Amino acid sequence: MSSGGASAPPAGPRLSVDLDAFAENIAAVRARVSPAELMLVVKDDAYGHGIQTIVARAVAEGVRWFGAFDVSAAVITRAISGPESRIFSWLTVGRREIAVALDDDIELGVGDAGFLDDVAAVAAARGGVARVHLKIDTGLHRNGIRPEDWPAVLEQAMAHERSGVLRVVGVWSHIAEASDEEDDTSRAQFDAAVAAAEAAGFTIGVRHLAASAASFARPEFRYDVVRVGAFCYGIRSAGGPSEEQLGIRPVARLTAPVIRVDGDDATIAVGALDGLPSLLAGRARVTTSEGARALAEVGPTESRVQGWPGAAAGDEVVVFGAGGSSATDLAEKIGTVGEEILVRVSPTVPREAV
Repeated sequence: MSSGGASAPPAGPRLSVDLDAFAENIAAVRARVSPAELMLVVKDDAYGHGIQTIVARAVAEGVRWFGAFDVSAAVITRAISGPESRIFSWLTVGRREIAVALDDDIELGVGDAGFLDDVAAVAAARGGVARVHLKIDTGLHRNGIRPEDWPAVLEQAMAHERSGVLRVVGVWSHIAEASDEEDDTSRAQFDAAVAAAEAAGFTIGVRHLAASAASFARPEFRYDVVRVGAFCYGIRSAGGPSEEQLGIRPVARLTAPVIRVDGDDATIAVGALDGLPSLLAGRARVTTSEGARALAEVGPTESRVQGWPGAAAGDEVVVFGAGGSSATDLAEKIGTVGEEILVRVSPTVPREAV
């Protein structure tokens, strides 16, 4: 019988989350968009970074607005951020989820007349007042009230306000960020919608139109609040300015160990089931102790790195993040965006806050 125990199996991929980098990015975004206020978007488990950890650090950095997309994420955010924060959720949901949202004082984005009635009905049944942000469709067609329907929906909302079950606190929209000319047209439609709401008697306390890219590039799009997700996590826009130009740096770093060496090739413990897109095979490069090397194959749980004569089992490879390519660098190789690279990372991959 051997006196030694069996060797531990090689570790798998890990996603490290640099909370200090996150805090620095928040500061950079705030400085850029001031006097508008930052709404930190935490959809998709805070872009795959882990919503609990991210929200807790954001609150410590003084963030008081959160954009949670769906009600379940909004409820988690409320539990972590406390009663003083303002949380905005804009996914159209059924009456059961509306009730959950109102119980936790979640402000709802409303882009449909039927949804507006549902929110009012739930609020009336519960004896409360729902706070809503009406969404005008400014051309992106990602839901929203069409301009020709806007006056009628304003009348509908005012009737609910007068009955005491609903209060319109904001007007918002999405823009395509396709060209300055198209965005200017969208902004004009947005301004007209706000003016119509105010003329109808609403007190609009919050106007929000811009996300990451527009909030940095176009001061006139900032209004009262900007919804920023990607830039706070250090994810630059595909085809846009570099991280250095934006003053941000990647928060997440995906690494994987070498588990086998075959000549000048090395097998690393990360694959498509971990969220690494198989389309990156033959297109992307990962970073090793010897520099960047080609990612030749992506299998279900393992991938092959080509042309690395100095590799040894246990060596760490940076798939993306600090010390290697950014998530957007990889995304550009396969015609997508950096956010997708992050949110594809499997929840089974351990997250480590550093």
